[in-house]
Amino acid sequence: MLNMTLYRAEQPSDAPPLLIAHGLFGSARNWGVICRRLAETRKVIAVDMRNHGDSPWTETHRYPDMAADLAEVIRAQGGQADVLGHSMGGKAAMMLALTEPERVRRLVVADVAPVAYDHDQTRNVDVMRGLDPATVATRGDADRKLAEVLPDAGLRAFFLQSLDLKSDPPRWRLNLDLLAAEMPHIVGWPAVEGRFEGPTLFLTGELSTYVRPEHRETILRLFPAARFAELKGAGHWLHAEKPRAFEDTVRVFLDA
Repeated sequence: MLNMTLYRAEQPSDAPPLLIAHGLFGSARNWGVICRRLAETRKVIAVDMRNHGDSPWTETHRYPDMAADLAEVIRAQGGQADVLGHSMGGKAAMMLALTEPERVRRLVVADVAPVAYDHDQTRNVDVMRGLDPATVATRGDADRKLAEVLPDAGLRAFFLQSLDLKSDPPRWRLNLDLLAAEMPHIVGWPAVEGRFEGPTLFLTGELSTYVRPEHRETILRLFPAARFAELKGAGHWLHAEKPRAFEDTVRVFLDA
């Protein structure tokens, strides 16, 4: 089963748990502050997706498998949940809703569409594979080495959250070789039958291009009850760039 971080409700209610699935190269710990703030009246469960964080390393990294992972967690937590997924996690959440709709009460898809994209993240895998964790003593040392090939300080900080210098030997908490091999499936979207009739929110960043007007026909065919909202001034990492607005929008939708 996936590694989970549980956040108990401060004031428990009859609301179902909220399951949060992170994006590529992320982990449950990226969502800690948001999880705590959303755990006012419900339990929140943040997972490490397969081949990320402390979850098992597997032989595949494809959306039907990731959806099955999420379903297993939900069954262990009572059988049904509200589900929020960002980017890769959003695609896994959509696949779950389409293949096991009884597991999902309400669905929030953060800045991704059920389509194949033509961008590729293999370069970022190569950047991380180019840093041998055994050759650095501190996160600062690692940051300086990555800066030689990756000038974006924000991306470096994000990637370095998955560098475990306390393990013996030090390691990346990402199955980088497998993620590189499965990249066509990660940026792709498989053919899938089914529709999710439940309430669904596609929450996007104003400055992002991941969910475009031409995607709406496909979205509404698969998710006929879909609603759309946009966070002003946010890009693809909308939950990190506008966290309070993100939380408020998610909370209003889930509690409607």
